[in-house]
Amino acid sequence: MKTIFLLDMDDTLLDFPKAERTALFSTFAAFGIAQDERLLSRYHVINDGLWKALERGEIEREVLKVKRFSLLFEEFALPADPAVVSAAYFTNMAECCFPYEGVHSFLKTLQNAGRIYICTNGGRKIQHRHIALAGFAPYLEGVFISEELGADKPSAEYASRALSRIENFCPENAVYLGDSLTSDKRCAEVMGVDFVLFAPRGVPADYKGAAARNYGEALSFMLR
Repeated sequence: MKTIFLLDMDDTLLDFPKAERTALFSTFAAFGIAQDERLLSRYHVINDGLWKALERGEIEREVLKVKRFSLLFEEFALPADPAVVSAAYFTNMAECCFPYEGVHSFLKTLQNAGRIYICTNGGRKIQHRHIALAGFAPYLEGVFISEELGADKPSAEYASRALSRIENFCPENAVYLGDSLTSDKRCAEVMGVDFVLFAPRGVPADYKGAAARNYGEALSFMLR
């Protein structure tokens, strides 16, 4: 039976797209940049590409934070300072927290069955703030944020440093729930633990592993 639960946070426990959209538009408005769906769409493409590069170890986190805005502003010929906008975005993002419906009941059920740990590549200050705002802290045994561990998911360094902080860790007793195949699934593989894809917006056609569209389905896999 599984007793160690490793959970991603953004897009697994929290509605990250909603938080990101709210924070971006609030930030852009402060710098006189009009709300534009094309701008938001391009930001997503640029940001996703840079995060994939981070996961592959091809770019540093501090560079990513500003580069996504510099590339966006260059493409749209916007005069705003990318570094200043990036700092404002992080401030706004820290206050934008939208837990998914049913997440507290889900966490309580897992807590009653074992120990819960957060595994996230999100920014340190933002993630600690979101944990506080969402009220997750009482459920958690530990939080493994890549910035604090000095390594990013899904690297072997991240996996090793995270698992070394779990007392009496046994891979057979652990299961990892996350929304990303490149970050979370790969991290689970490096850790040697079972993986469940959290896919409320639909399971990719080429994915053949365990997948859950909601927390009820997730529990059916995680509490076996």
